[in-house]
Amino acid sequence: MKINKKVVLLFFLVLVLGMAFYPSPQPIPNRYVERITGTIITEKVLGQKWLVWLYDNPVGEATMFTLVKRKFISDWYGIMMDSPSSADKIKPFVEEYNIDLNISQRQEFNSFNDFFTRKLKENARQIDTTANVVVSPADGKILAYQNISNTDFIIKGFRFDVSSFLDDTELAENYKDGSLIIVRLAPYDYHRYHFPLSGTISFPKKIKGDLYSVNPIALREMAEIFFLNKREYVSFSTDQFGDIIMCEVGATMVGSIIQTYESNNIEKGQEKGYFKFGGSTVVLIFEKDKVQIDDDLLKNTVNGLETEVRMGERIARVFP
Repeated sequence: MKINKKVVLLFFLVLVLGMAFYPSPQPIPNRYVERITGTIITEKVLGQKWLVWLYDNPVGEATMFTLVKRKFISDWYGIMMDSPSSADKIKPFVEEYNIDLNISQRQEFNSFNDFFTRKLKENARQIDTTANVVVSPADGKILAYQNISNTDFIIKGFRFDVSSFLDDTELAENYKDGSLIIVRLAPYDYHRYHFPLSGTISFPKKIKGDLYSVNPIALREMAEIFFLNKREYVSFSTDQFGDIIMCEVGATMVGSIIQTYESNNIEKGQEKGYFKFGGSTVVLIFEKDKVQIDDDLLKNTVNGLETEVRMGERIARVFP
């Protein structure tokens, strides 16, 4: 892949000079609930000052709209993270974010992306195999909405529009008044995603788009990011939960969304794919009155808090 080095250099020059001469205010801390303990934790955000400048500063916003969201910037960074020299970044990253490599299948890696896309040992995540339970498709932080039509999404006044998100008006009709679960993966999370239920895939779809950050700092300023970013989704049919949309959303510095499943007949907990470097998001959309999302996830969302979850743990059950 040919990358214009002059444009990349210009991007970083503008970034450095802009942050020096046009600083931004202190960011609003992002807090989430650690589900196991119920403790409210302030998240340590990778590149926080950079993100605040981009999304909460006029000069930063101009830079973002002209350069940062462009695919070539993320492509370039993806190439850098695939290079052997990037392996030097692994140790300080692991130490900074307290990542447990003992649960990884390997502890030695050839590049940062090799580490970032690591597989876990089989017993590292327990899959809730109960038939009437939906499990989290990934490690991450959840926002949950029982009825999309009754809930303002992320920011007061901005509503989640299924038709725009799916880029398919006819398909969106099936999910009118449905339920929505958003799993945000931070850069330090395990970055493989899995099917939340068993079923049969009917069709996949890819939607071209930009690559804005899906970090909470960015989402507070631009809730429409989910409709602008590159994304891929499948619809799959289940016995108890009807037809479900599972969508992966790209983000700034995400080199690729890689699908690894091979058959249209899928099993709960089976790997669907992985993201290369960067924070990313998995979105689940359910038909009306098919799932009852767990109360703690709904309550925390209403209170403006995400909930930390692990892949395979229960997040919803079949509607009563």
